[in-house]
Amino acid sequence: MNQVRTAMIIGAGVAGPVTAIALKKAGIDSVVYEAHSQGAEGIGSFLTLATNGFSALASLSAADNVAQLGFESPHMTMLNHRGKVLGQTSQSTNTPGGTVSRTLRRSDLYSALLETAHAAGIRFETGKRLVNAHEDSDKVVAEFADRTTAEADILIGCDGIHSTVRRIIDPNAPQPRYVGLINTGGFAPKGSLNLPAGTYQMMFGKRAFFGYGADHDDQVWWFANLPHPTEPARGELTGQAPEALRRQLIDLFADDHSPAVELIKATPELPLATPIHSIPHLPNWHRGRMVVIGDAAHAPSPSSGQGASLSIEDAVELARCLRDLSEPEAAFTRFTDIRRPRVEAIIQWAARINNSKAAGPVARIIRDAVLPIILKKTADSKIHRDMHNHQIDWDATVRAA
Repeated sequence: MNQVRTAMIIGAGVAGPVTAIALKKAGIDSVVYEAHSQGAEGIGSFLTLATNGFSALASLSAADNVAQLGFESPHMTMLNHRGKVLGQTSQSTNTPGGTVSRTLRRSDLYSALLETAHAAGIRFETGKRLVNAHEDSDKVVAEFADRTTAEADILIGCDGIHSTVRRIIDPNAPQPRYVGLINTGGFAPKGSLNLPAGTYQMMFGKRAFFGYGADHDDQVWWFANLPHPTEPARGELTGQAPEALRRQLIDLFADDHSPAVELIKATPELPLATPIHSIPHLPNWHRGRMVVIGDAAHAPSPSSGQGASLSIEDAVELARCLRDLSEPEAAFTRFTDIRRPRVEAIIQWAARINNSKAAGPVARIIRDAVLPIILKKTADSKIHRDMHNHQIDWDATVRAA
């Protein structure tokens, strides 16, 4: 018989609400605790939700609202700084009527998931910043910065790449790894650009990487990855004036054959640039009655296009393990065994793309010569199929390792 009846979920980003929805379906009640005093509505830029992410949401009957957001992005065209097409990658399943990946605003995804969670009767508490947690007999006690406490059978860390729960589980856990890039982006009017809706292009610029896609409302959504060899000091990027960042971006893309400069100039408001981190390998995902999932356990770089999708998969698999295995430790161990090989393979794949984004003059020539061959060979490769066509059978019983 399942010993887990209640759960505390730390973090209300993408992983938190989906975990609560999945646990509810597994017969486990949960409360989601968020450090910020309000939700994430209107915050953040955009992301890609891949076909495997949609499949995981569908297993919870939670995909319909999300499927109406953003725009379909079934393919990505890769170009060099001269505008030469290096190849194309597919982001859709190769099954008849297969799902297509979508590009959507992070805040819209959050709102849709929150609506589904509220409809399921899940409780959220904001302004609850976790500072510590400990086990007491057969439960976990969480301590928050406002001096309140809460308890449940288990505690699940969905608190992102700078996770507090990860540190509580293992004080010696490795720190997130800086990948040598900073990220920014924005939304600009399409103007005179002839970009059909759903167009998604990625350019390996001469000095930086630029990606852009067109939605159905005559807007272009764009992002830029800028090489920055040393990790920015805390507060260094937040102190940069938006117009200084705009000038820096214009200078970086001035010599490229692309609409980058036009789009950067036309963007009304530039968000802050942020450093990109990854967690390629975390030795301990769990201890006792506590576990971390999503970016708290295995953050891939944005180059993977899989961050949100892998977090959603985690939520579904964790709920299945807790449903079918009575002991929390056994459930967490099995969950780790199921998820670690998949997520770490994708993280390693994305790391190779990051290296190409920050290529020097010689490496750039080699990349432009070799990448078309690689893209052609990997268009229907095993890792590509495994990444996008992955499906979770909710009704299948999880067996102990």
